[in-house]
Amino acid sequence: MAAAAPFENWYRSLPIVTKSFMTACVLTTLAIHLDLVHPLSLYLNYYVIVHNLEVWRVVTNFLFFDELGLNFIFHMFFLVRYSKLLEEGSYRGRTADYLFLWMFGAVWLLAITSVFYYTKLPLKIMFLGPSLSFVILYVWSRRNIHVRMSFLGLFTFTAPYLPWVILGFGVMLGQDPVGDLVGMAVGHVYYFLEDVYPSITNRRLLRTPTFFKTLIDGPVAVNQD
Repeated sequence: MAAAAPFENWYRSLPIVTKSFMTACVLTTLAIHLDLVHPLSLYLNYYVIVHNLEVWRVVTNFLFFDELGLNFIFHMFFLVRYSKLLEEGSYRGRTADYLFLWMFGAVWLLAITSVFYYTKLPLKIMFLGPSLSFVILYVWSRRNIHVRMSFLGLFTFTAPYLPWVILGFGVMLGQDPVGDLVGMAVGHVYYFLEDVYPSITNRRLLRTPTFFKTLIDGPVAVNQD
């Protein structure tokens, strides 16, 4: 029991959105590892979503990164680390706004991949979890532009280059960069609408709906906004 205490304390310390998504991903991966479900039942397939009404794929395609192994651990490490930093930093006390960021990213990724599908472009992304994690990573990197980082002790760089460093590392390991690039593009759209455009025009095009903030954060948080 004592050996489990550090992990339990770490898990309890995670903010709610980061913890919930990580838990869903781990449970999904374990279910696949135990042959309780097959990845082919979860991946994004617009034909079966529309014609067979397998609507759960709209959600489940975000929850599988890879089979249980080093690549899965690699993805979870970066996702949890930078999602936690973002949720406890820019979005501290703003759970609804942070969840809205995740929803914004998911909807845009689904919209872009639907365009790929219906225009017959030879670009197929079966699972959008890695792309969504790049949305979060990109937003964190743009909000921490002066943070200096090191990659495996080989070289140092500032935070805005982190998504590109991880993308390049993935390419070196033989991964297709398309999904990561799409995630970075969506992250940039969010960053522009949320941070850049209001600072230029003093107007906001992107707002978390009031009913959603009331539901998640309560009426007090809405009155303070």
